[in-house]
Amino acid sequence: MSHLPQDLHDVFPADAERLRALKEHDRHFRTLADRYAALDDEIRRSETGVAPAMADAHAEAMKKERLAVLDQIAAILEGEQA
Repeated sequence: MSHLPQDLHDVFPADAERLRALKEHDRHFRTLADRYAALDDEIRRSETGVAPAMADAHAEAMKKERLAVLDQIAAILEGEQA
């Protein structure tokens, strides 16, 4: 469990420029990026005690959703490379 935020630029450092361009020009990608950031922030705040702790089942569901969103973002980035 990491208490550090996982910004998309940290997860995909080689794709920083493409991330910026996609966030600016692709509404679907921007929605995914915003959802990822919101999930990551809420999970991190709960884990560090900044926000009230959430039930284990809820925390696991949020982590699974964050991973699913991250997978969608990775797929878009891979598609952009082709």
